[in-house]
Amino acid sequence: MKFTSLLLAATLSSFGATVSAALTHLEPANWWVGMEYPRLQILVHAPDIGETRPELDYPGVTLEEVVHVENPNYLFLYLEIAPHTEAGSFPIEFHRDGQVVERYDYALQARDSGSAERESFGPSDAIYLLMPDRFANGDPSNDSVAGMREQGVDRDEPYARHGGDLRGIINHLTYIEQMGFTALWINPVLENDQSNQSYHGYAITDFYRVDPRMGTLADYRELADTASDRDLKLIMDVILNHIGSEHWWMHDLPMRSWINDYPDYEITNHRRTTNQDPHAAPSDTERMVEGWFVPSMPDLNTRNPLLADYLIQNSIWWIETLGLSGLRIDTYPYPGKTFAAEWCQRVLQEYPSLNLVGEEWSYNPLVIAYWQRGKDNADGYEGHLPSLFDFPTQQAVLDALNHEESMNTGLVELYEALANDFVYADAHNLSVFLGNHDTSRYFVELGEDVGLAKNAVAWLATTRGIPQFYSGDEILMTHPEDGGHGLIRKDFPGGWEGDTTNAFAAEKMTEEAREFQEYVKILFNWRQAQTAVHHGRLTHYAPEHGTYVYFRHDDEQTVMVVLNKNPTPYDLDLSRFDAFLRGHTRARDVVGDTEIELGDTLTLQPKTPLILELW
Repeated sequence: MKFTSLLLAATLSSFGATVSAALTHLEPANWWVGMEYPRLQILVHAPDIGETRPELDYPGVTLEEVVHVENPNYLFLYLEIAPHTEAGSFPIEFHRDGQVVERYDYALQARDSGSAERESFGPSDAIYLLMPDRFANGDPSNDSVAGMREQGVDRDEPYARHGGDLRGIINHLTYIEQMGFTALWINPVLENDQSNQSYHGYAITDFYRVDPRMGTLADYRELADTASDRDLKLIMDVILNHIGSEHWWMHDLPMRSWINDYPDYEITNHRRTTNQDPHAAPSDTERMVEGWFVPSMPDLNTRNPLLADYLIQNSIWWIETLGLSGLRIDTYPYPGKTFAAEWCQRVLQEYPSLNLVGEEWSYNPLVIAYWQRGKDNADGYEGHLPSLFDFPTQQAVLDALNHEESMNTGLVELYEALANDFVYADAHNLSVFLGNHDTSRYFVELGEDVGLAKNAVAWLATTRGIPQFYSGDEILMTHPEDGGHGLIRKDFPGGWEGDTTNAFAAEKMTEEAREFQEYVKILFNWRQAQTAVHHGRLTHYAPEHGTYVYFRHDDEQTVMVVLNKNPTPYDLDLSRFDAFLRGHTRARDVVGDTEIELGDTLTLQPKTPLILELW
């Protein structure tokens, strides 16, 4: 799907190209015909716009409702768009005292062919996560933008902006593709016009504007198109719970109920289990949903139906504008479970095949399972979210590799974690990972032990679910053990002119980092064609003697995986696995690309996993 001049003209209108400069905001600036949901909300913001009478005249479009709120600088228009309305544009006029005082030419576009049935990400994919400000600086000219509150870059300051941008990602899509990844999740790139620490993207100050230090809307669409041309699926990071304190709303709120407990707010208690807990005190539930994360992130009141519609439409607008292949939803439980279900339903109404993955940072599988589509919950709650991040196995794999082997610790912790899959409606659609932009690097968590790191990545590439890999983990990036987010999110080497190390070209890297990068590359390129790993069953055997063996299998293929913590060579007795090995006399070592004869035992090298295709 290519960027069209019509789309560019329509969307740029929200950035100031209105007929009257007095219309400071009109959102969304354009929409589409042929949507399943016929009702469209348009937020209009201008001085005393609430004192005007809006009118429009276009075949198939009805101005169904005009909502006035306590702030006269806002109007909310609700349009009904009939099923067979044709694409085109029409003026929305605002009348006062018999005169047209404001006017906006509104565009209704035709949806791209196949938009509703777009291909999404799933277990056959592997997701590469990157933080744009810390990945690559493709356009140094936008490092400072006049009028923005935080100016310049300082790569020596962990919490300052470092200059990475959309152009930097576009320039290095080849690297991501060659590493074997098939989907790309980037942290938010919408405007974060905060006075400091605006690099991470999670304090949005305009839901319809790309941060100019990241690039332009055209750059964002170019990224989407170029990624699509390379069969890379683009996943957008969505924030529904909070905004940045400098969001333009905060300077002229539509109504008091737009923000939770403003200005006398409390910090959230983070007790997310109040969503499921039958014994939870109502005040605790209220504090969890209505409390703010931090003073610089006002909490959105998604119980306000006008705001709920606004946020839902914004997600749909970006999907349609960019041709996205999925969404990642930040802090999924915090906006409240009623809104969460409504948001999912509305998005999936337009895009039934789209995968949506939510962040519920809990190590309890019962809590994770509660939100997933198809789960039969005791309280009757119907979650419509297709996928969630599998935090329980993320903790389990690190504990399994770190802890000493015993009856209840070590590899058995990972074995038992996967045994909990019975609580999920669809465990195969969970996203598995070793770390992300909020967690310590897994290599640091594993004591910078390369052998254990290889075991971790071997598991990630072969277990059930959708693997997600954090940028820099493929080259064993580290940070101080007590390092905060700014150090965990340090720059990817080679993304800035003058970097002494260039991981994109494997130049001036340590031998250890280069070898590990190649290891990751081999595994994830191999994974692309393995149907048993994508959708096959997983059968695992209880860990013994520092090893954990499982098989991925379908009607066409059987893959044997051996995780191995032994510090010295170990002969693995194969008789336990006769049900899968019977009839197989040879196997191919995926990483070594060598043929192995299968006998009574299999010699394992110290702390070296094995992934075998059985012949």
